[in-house]
Amino acid sequence: MTFAAKPLDWRSSALRWTDSFAQRLADHEGVLWSYAQPATHKNPRLVGVSRAGARLIGLSADTLWGDREAAAAVLSGNEPLFRGMPRPWAQCYGGHQFGAWAGQLGDGRAINLGEAVSNGRSWEVQLKGAGRTQYSRFGDGLAVRRSSIREYLAAENMHALGIPSSRSLSLVFTDTEVQREEPELGAVVARLAPSWVRFGSFELPASRGDHAACQRLADYVLAHSFPHIAGASAAARYTQLFREVTLRTARTVAQWQAVGFCHGVMNTDNMSVLGLTIDYGPFAFMDAYDPQFVCNASDYAGRYAFAEQPRVALWNLLRLATPFAKLIDCADTVAEILSAYAGEYRRTYAALMCHKLGLYNVAKETDHEAVIEPLLALMERVGADYTLTMRTLCDVPELLARNAESEAIDKIVDRIMAVAESGSNDTAWKEEMRAFLTDVYRPRLLDDANGALSPEDARDIAARMRRTNPRFVLRNWVAQDVIGRAAGGDEGSVDRVLDLITTYAFCDALPDHLKSEVAYGGPVPKWGQGLQSSCSS
Repeated sequence: MTFAAKPLDWRSSALRWTDSFAQRLADHEGVLWSYAQPATHKNPRLVGVSRAGARLIGLSADTLWGDREAAAAVLSGNEPLFRGMPRPWAQCYGGHQFGAWAGQLGDGRAINLGEAVSNGRSWEVQLKGAGRTQYSRFGDGLAVRRSSIREYLAAENMHALGIPSSRSLSLVFTDTEVQREEPELGAVVARLAPSWVRFGSFELPASRGDHAACQRLADYVLAHSFPHIAGASAAARYTQLFREVTLRTARTVAQWQAVGFCHGVMNTDNMSVLGLTIDYGPFAFMDAYDPQFVCNASDYAGRYAFAEQPRVALWNLLRLATPFAKLIDCADTVAEILSAYAGEYRRTYAALMCHKLGLYNVAKETDHEAVIEPLLALMERVGADYTLTMRTLCDVPELLARNAESEAIDKIVDRIMAVAESGSNDTAWKEEMRAFLTDVYRPRLLDDANGALSPEDARDIAARMRRTNPRFVLRNWVAQDVIGRAAGGDEGSVDRVLDLITTYAFCDALPDHLKSEVAYGGPVPKWGQGLQSSCSS
């Protein structure tokens, strides 16, 4: 069933609603979901609207800003979008947290308004920080401004980088007091995803021996999110579904590694069956390249360190395999699917890294060991800035094409060293880096260009590399600076930075209204080095 919003002020847009997870799984109320009611928030006000996010569900950012009080009331959960709207709800799921089974979890502070349909696609609209649900346990169901700014910006940044992600619609600040380590003020993020079903959505009913609920959920996921999957039998369809989830997970994690993204809390309840990046908590983009980088201050053992993410994703898939083994009813098939993960991850990661280096034409099995690993090892030795180093390398093909003098190559090496964590003037390292560029990278680049690299070809390669290696990502220090600016009264900085890290994420030239933000594409200031965040939000 599909119905339109009542034609009333900004709500008379093309926004349409259809039966959501709760309506389609009405027979599993209390098992897979429960009704929830957003709290009433004090003085909500609209602070940010993602233009791209709004377009996804047929809304206009300008229209929302034009009626900002009504928009804030709805997008905080204070008022329904229209009279007669379906009741909000929260999803029930379990999860393994830091490697241990945590039992029943669920949406403890995320409340689903329903499913919006636009341009043939549907999006579940969820308010994070909207209030307590049946699954809040000892929590208050609220969110604070600092974590809400981070999630609002991060989801859109990741999408702009081409990485599968949930999306952001809006950011609302409230004057509701939220008690964390100290009193803070609240916020609500309206976020979007085609589906919020997680690995833990299957794990919980399976842990209770509720095979019927697992099967019902799998049938829903197939019909709703994977309509292209067909099979002669239910087991065949479940087999294809598990394979699709496995391969999507491998590809998404490979994209994280290639861009230097660390999720921070890869619990199974934070893993999307669609292969989306969801639940932006203590995430970070790496500054200094360090495979053992841990972005979550609460991850004392380093379980979710940057280099561990591919392994942890497979571990999580092994947990998901338990309920799917019952559905597929063939342990060998499940094992065969899981065995494909490593190859899919490795192929995707190698291709992404080769593209970052301008190698687009000839894929070689040896690229990982011969080119990628030596470069990363050099970067690790001095703590080279990951994003800036990759962006700097975009200048190299044109130098190599014209057989530039060694001084030009030396300047590239000096630029990388200048923003390295070590801050040293390691002569031996500089020589090794220069040798890598001239003796390893240059021959491989020539080979990819069929043995000849003209200046025109080099310019094209460099331009493609600049469209692959971002200039602006939401580093921890950038997020922290925006949080401070918003707290100081410059709330407009939130959407300016949103524009910077989405529309202009790969750009050297900036429009006038963003030129004041150019430092966010530069080196990490001393105060911003080594920042971590925690799950407290």
